[in-house]
Amino acid sequence: MLLSSLTSSDEEPTSYTSASKEPKWREAMSEEFHALLRNGTWKLVPYHSSMNLVGNKWVYRIKRNSDGSISRYKARLVAKGFHQREGIDYFDIFSATDPSLFIFKQGGVLLYCLIYVDDILVTSNSPAYESKLLTSLASEFSIKDLGPLHFFLGIEATPHGNGLLLSQNRYIQDLLTRAGMTDCKPILTPMSTTSTDSGGALMTDPTKYRSIVGALQYVTLTRPDVSFAVNRVCQFMHSPTEDHWTQVKRILRYLKGTSTLGLFLEKSHNPTLQAFSDADWAGNSSDRRSTGGFAIFLGPNLLSWTSRKQKTVARSSTESEYKALADATAELIWLEALFKELHCPIRSSPILWCDNLGATYLTANPVFHARTKHIEIDFHFVRERVASRNLSVQFISTADQLADIFTKALPTARFQFMRDKLKVRQVSPST
Repeated sequence: MLLSSLTSSDEEPTSYTSASKEPKWREAMSEEFHALLRNGTWKLVPYHSSMNLVGNKWVYRIKRNSDGSISRYKARLVAKGFHQREGIDYFDIFSATDPSLFIFKQGGVLLYCLIYVDDILVTSNSPAYESKLLTSLASEFSIKDLGPLHFFLGIEATPHGNGLLLSQNRYIQDLLTRAGMTDCKPILTPMSTTSTDSGGALMTDPTKYRSIVGALQYVTLTRPDVSFAVNRVCQFMHSPTEDHWTQVKRILRYLKGTSTLGLFLEKSHNPTLQAFSDADWAGNSSDRRSTGGFAIFLGPNLLSWTSRKQKTVARSSTESEYKALADATAELIWLEALFKELHCPIRSSPILWCDNLGATYLTANPVFHARTKHIEIDFHFVRERVASRNLSVQFISTADQLADIFTKALPTARFQFMRDKLKVRQVSPST
C-alpha cells in the first residue's frame, strides 16, 4: 500500500517568482503551513543578538502520476541550511533515510514499513494490523493513502496475474528529453561488440555526460540488461571523450525502443537462492582488468545483480572467475542475513553456478599451486562456505551462464536470449 509519493524523481520544479501569485500555489502553501503547525515542526523562542538567523524560502513542485497527469501541486517551506556553521549552529547531522525499513512481528503477523523521506510503503500479511498502523500514523501526521502500490520513487509497479512488473517508462522518457534524444532512432542492443575505450577528443564540457550517466545508473534498478553498458561508461566520468558520449547515446537509443520493458516478479512457492557468476578475463583493452558479474535468483525471480570491473589484474581466467565467485558468495551471505532479519529465512543452501572448471574445482580441492597461491584470501573465503555445506558451487556450460550479459557486450540474438532469461519483459496490465 502506497501512502505518499512526493519524490524528486517524479516531480518537476516551477518558477519561484510567479508561483506564489497563482491560486493553486497559494492553496498548496496554506496546506503545507498548517500541516507544519499541526505537527509541531518548530517552537518559538526569544530572539538574542548572538543568534545566527537562518532564512527560508518556498519551493514549488508539481507532483505527477505515472501516466504524466498532474496529481497535485506541492509547496515546501525550506530552511536555508547552508547559512549554518558546523560547531556553532549545529553539532550533529541526522539522516532521515537510515534506517529506512521497519519490521514488526507478533505471532504469525508480519508487517513491513519502508520509508524514504516522506514516501512510505506498507505491506503486511494482516490487513487488520496494516489498518491499525495507518490509523496510528494518521493520528500523528498528515498522510494521504494512495491505495495499492503503483508508483514509487520513479518506479512504476504494474500488477499482472500472480506477479508484478517493475518498470521506469516515464523516467526513461524524461531522461531522453534531458539528453535531447526524444526523436532518436532505436537500436537493438545497448553496446556494440566492437566498441573500444580509446580514441576521440575530450569533451569540452563533461557536465552533460556526467549528468546523463548518473541518471542511467538509476535505470539499472529495473533494467539489468543495461548494467554492463552503464558500468562501462561510468568508468570515464573524470575525462569523457566524444567516443564515450557516442556510447552513452547508444544506450539511450536502446532504451528509446525498449522503455516499456521492466523486471517481472512473480509469486513462488520455491524460495531457494541460486547465483550465476561469470568473468571476462582481461576484457578491458586499456588496463587488461577483468569484468566480473553475477545474477542471483530467489526462486524464478532475479533479486540481485552486478557488473563491475575487478580492482586488480588477474593472471589467469581461473583467477578472474574465482574473484567473481567470491563477490557472488559475499552477496549471497548478505541476502541470507537479510531474509533472516525479515523473518523469512532461507532453509536450503544456495547454489552458485560457474562456467570455469578450474575455479569450480578450487572450491572443493584444498591444494594450492603456483597459479593460485596469490589468491589465498578469496580461496579460503569461498572454500570455507563450501566445506561447511553452506554453499554449493557447481559447473554450468557457458551457453547457459546467465551472468554472461553482465561481463561483456553480446551479439543481438545472444543478448535478447539472456535478457529474456533475466525476466526483463513487457507485460500488459491485468484486466
